[in-house]
Amino acid sequence: MSAEQVSGLCEQLVKAVTVIMDPASTQRYRLEALKFCEEFKEKCPICVPCGLKLAEKTQTAIVRHFGLQILEHVVKFRWNNMPRLEKVYLKNNVMGLISNGTQSILEEESHIKDVLSRIVVEMIKREWPQHWPDMLKELDTLSKQGETQTELVMFILLRLAEDVVTFQTLPTQRRRDIQQTLTQNMEKIFSFLLTALQQNVNKYRRMVGAPQEQEALTTPQKTDLAQEPKAQANCRVGIAALNTLAGYIDWVALSHITADNCKLLEMLCLLLNEPELQIGAAECLLIAVSRKGKLEDRKPLMVLFGDVAMHYILSAAQTADGEGLVEKHYVFLKRLCQVLCALGSQLCALLGSDSDVETPANFGKYLDSFLAFTTHPSQFLRSSTQITWGALFRHEVLSRDPLLLAMIPKYLRASMTNLVKVGFPSKADSPSCEYSRFDFDSDEDFNAFFNSFRAQQGEVMRMACRLDPRTGFQMAGEWLKYQLTAPVDTGPMNSKTGEGLCSIFSPSFVQWDAMTFFSESVISQMFRTLDKDEIPVNDGIDLLQLVLNFETKDPLILSCVLTNVSALFPFVTYRPEYLPQVLSKLFASVTFEVVEESKPNFEMLYNHVKQLLSNELLLTQMEKCALMEALVLISNQFKDYERQKAFLEELMAPVAGLWLSAEMQRVLSDPEAFISYVGADNKIADPVLEDPSGLNRSRISFCVYTILGVVKRARWPAAMEEAKAGGFLVGFMPSGTPIYRNPCTEQVLKLFDNLLALIRTHNNLYMPEMVAKLGETFAKALDMLEVEKNAILGLPQPLLELYDSPVYKTVLERMQGFFCTLYDNCFHILGNAGPSMQQDFYTVEGLATQLLSSAFTNLNNIPDYRLRPMLRVFVKPLVLSCPPEYYETLVCPMLGPLFTYLHVRLSQKWQVINQRSMLCEDDAADDNPESQEMLEEQLVRLLTREVMDLITVCCVSKKGAEHNSAVAADGDDDEAMATEVAPPASAELTELGKCLTKQEDVCTALLVTAYTSLSWKDTLSCQRTTTQLCWPLLKQVLSGNLLPDAVSWFFTSVLKGLQTHGQHDGCMAALVHLAFQIYEALRPRYAELKAVMEQIPDIQKDSLEQFDSKLLNPALQKVADKRRKDHFKRLITGCIGKPLGEQFRKDVHIRNLPSLFKKVKPSLETDVLENEDGESLNTLFEP
Repeated sequence: MSAEQVSGLCEQLVKAVTVIMDPASTQRYRLEALKFCEEFKEKCPICVPCGLKLAEKTQTAIVRHFGLQILEHVVKFRWNNMPRLEKVYLKNNVMGLISNGTQSILEEESHIKDVLSRIVVEMIKREWPQHWPDMLKELDTLSKQGETQTELVMFILLRLAEDVVTFQTLPTQRRRDIQQTLTQNMEKIFSFLLTALQQNVNKYRRMVGAPQEQEALTTPQKTDLAQEPKAQANCRVGIAALNTLAGYIDWVALSHITADNCKLLEMLCLLLNEPELQIGAAECLLIAVSRKGKLEDRKPLMVLFGDVAMHYILSAAQTADGEGLVEKHYVFLKRLCQVLCALGSQLCALLGSDSDVETPANFGKYLDSFLAFTTHPSQFLRSSTQITWGALFRHEVLSRDPLLLAMIPKYLRASMTNLVKVGFPSKADSPSCEYSRFDFDSDEDFNAFFNSFRAQQGEVMRMACRLDPRTGFQMAGEWLKYQLTAPVDTGPMNSKTGEGLCSIFSPSFVQWDAMTFFSESVISQMFRTLDKDEIPVNDGIDLLQLVLNFETKDPLILSCVLTNVSALFPFVTYRPEYLPQVLSKLFASVTFEVVEESKPNFEMLYNHVKQLLSNELLLTQMEKCALMEALVLISNQFKDYERQKAFLEELMAPVAGLWLSAEMQRVLSDPEAFISYVGADNKIADPVLEDPSGLNRSRISFCVYTILGVVKRARWPAAMEEAKAGGFLVGFMPSGTPIYRNPCTEQVLKLFDNLLALIRTHNNLYMPEMVAKLGETFAKALDMLEVEKNAILGLPQPLLELYDSPVYKTVLERMQGFFCTLYDNCFHILGNAGPSMQQDFYTVEGLATQLLSSAFTNLNNIPDYRLRPMLRVFVKPLVLSCPPEYYETLVCPMLGPLFTYLHVRLSQKWQVINQRSMLCEDDAADDNPESQEMLEEQLVRLLTREVMDLITVCCVSKKGAEHNSAVAADGDDDEAMATEVAPPASAELTELGKCLTKQEDVCTALLVTAYTSLSWKDTLSCQRTTTQLCWPLLKQVLSGNLLPDAVSWFFTSVLKGLQTHGQHDGCMAALVHLAFQIYEALRPRYAELKAVMEQIPDIQKDSLEQFDSKLLNPALQKVADKRRKDHFKRLITGCIGKPLGEQFRKDVHIRNLPSLFKKVKPSLETDVLENEDGESLNTLFEP
């Protein structure tokens, strides 16, 4: 090929590359240029000379980069077909480019260095060590030329380690060959890296002028300007050496890291004080100190607790922190904090009762420096230390160390500050704020972080108090006394919460909140740790007195005060005379926690509550219901059926009166009357203040809440003897299970008809003609709440604004909340009725018909967001708690029609979604905005999961579910088989499942839903259904006469699922397994399955014949299950979907070289590509 041709082509390529990169080019022009360049790379026979010419130093950086990309493309895609001499020519020229074909280290563009190192690594991956034994020597020789070449060699070594060890992007045998050869040469590689690091750092430090000894008192010697570039070059090599080390320290034998008296670790500690190199050094140190492995090998890491290392680590931390908040220094501090955490973990692992490692002499120094991070203004740094503190406080040896015990008061003191919720990135009311601006994108982000940080601190504080309970209690007491006397500071901007009341951001509340959390954590731990006679009862009762005497009208502070009463309540068991005082404090606040302890004062309590409940306006519904529930829970302690029944009758009398009244009966059974009664047909002028029907709504809510509270809370005693003595036991099932009666049954069943009427009415509200009757203000009353939407879309709930109070809702929001809660609570009652009233509920006459005509009426108009909770809180618990005797009469008649309906509904929904994604962009300008589409789509996904979960719970017993672990694939395998999922071996149908599958139409609905759902676009649902449901259902009908079309359809459905979900490893493995099971079980009876297989794209017919003949000839069935399955997977590869990013990717084929190691036994399927040219044994790249 003549030089003119090369030059001519190169000119065209330069023009094309210029057009591609020029922002002013038109789209058409750019596409033509791109097409020209791509076709050149694919087809041109003279790529190598053109690439080398374009890569010359005289060209612009963009053109050089393109030239090098051409060479990389040649190595990746044409290498296997290149003649030997051309390979040698290319390799020598690339090494020449490293030697003298790039600009100097400071001038060269980083993307040029990157692509050049990639080309070398691609050649190494194909030829080293077998055909290029001297590769490392060549790199060593290159590095002796200077900094520019040394840096490139570092890039090559790092890239090689990443491809071979970290990302493992090459075939198994090549990977093993290279990794083992790297390991054999690791001593040389490490010595090369360390020497380069040491020499370059020393030169750099000399030039930057570490202060001369005799001039110690004067200014340090400044760098000579001529020396500046030289110093920078040495610094660059130092950074490259550290980055490369970081790629190796993670996986090489620990002996290399600790060789030569831990010389590497010593150097890294030294570099922590070198501003340009400190982050790289800290990274390496962190990776080294975090290494796992044999304890014996990790012992040398303890050298980092020595005087020298500790000195460098601490001085680096002090210097970085002293510089104020600079991003670079802050990043370094975070790394250093991680190093100290990892050091703590190593110490905890190595120090044990049976180990010869001793507590380091500098342990105290270490704790001081660690505490400095716990008291740093950055909330992120504070939180980073918690896990390590926990490990130290838990450790069997260290937890007894006097130095650590002396740390506990300091740690708790720090926690008192750290629990205070300050540091929001949008604010400036604390030094933490400016650090938070580096770490968090928004206040919501910070809030979520802080909540989990606080929970973590609670754990660690409890561990600390286990070691020293009294100190924590004493501190909690001091803080509580201080808060009780501190003036209230509500902070600015509180117009909306009312005069002088706190919001959740007020300085006073933030302090109260932190103090309450602290006292709860330490006091509860003290009661668990100390013996009864050691508890400081007098101090506790004094604190309780102070809290009881404290008066506040601020609701937020009051809630903290009451929590403190709860925390101090256990002291009352030592001084019962304080109980009435505590109770009246609680009732003065209409709160009722900790009431359960108070049986002796039950009459006083009950009278108190009766007064409160009788006044309709005094309490909110929530408060009334909580009081009711508390009373029901206490009545469980009577352990006397008749007494409790009489009590519940009295308690529920007002509810029964209201619920069974003629007016209520009319309202509950007529949708129009209902809308009018709750005020949803009004038009309201002032939507915040005016709400004429609020009281009507609260009456309905109160009744429903009360029924729910009673059904949920009333129970027989847990101990059978007590239940028998109290008159709760009525007999035994044939299986020997005791049958109990619930004292609430009679009361609840009296109200049951009206409850079903309400549910029917509520369902009918969604009929279009009813929705039309809603008033103007309430047109959206049945819509989802914003909170629900955010939860479905996975959006963070917005934080309350400074002055926001949750009380001020518009009447529309209150109406939406009413409908939503009412709907949920009605179904919660039905869901709890089975477990609560058992046989008394399941034997209600015509229960199945009653439920079908109420809960399941008008489902077509019920939106997905209402159908979901119905399935979850009503149908699922009802089915799970139902005794088998009632399957035929109750469950099957109900579930049969339901499952049939749900299948139709979901199929239609998914059809709409699939059509939507197939429509082109132009048609999408719909009046349905994208956010609404996303919401609808996500809802369909969630509903699908709910339905599939319900079917699974009904039909499959999960006996073997816990063994459903992923089995790692064998090393020789294709990489894609990395996640192997086998369904639980003993997934069998439940009794209910068998009962349902007896009815042909229900059985069909279940099978069709399960197998159709495999190609719906929801990965989670697909994986669960595949592993848990599909096979057990199909197995149930295998013995019958399945139609050939049906068998083909099942098999095709699984293959369609693979097309949709094949890109997800977990789904892919599960679906392949299912397809394999179906084919193995049914192929002998149905030749149609082979016809389906033959339609798979790119299937190898002869391989299919081979698989089939082995399958059909039982005498040949000797191949291991895994081998058969792998063969099957290779057959169906054509229908396994790939992720979008890989669909058009060109495959890279790297051939195996002659083995470096003797194989123990010959492999059955020898590699056809091996030794193809007969040249593989010759060394390809001579030195």
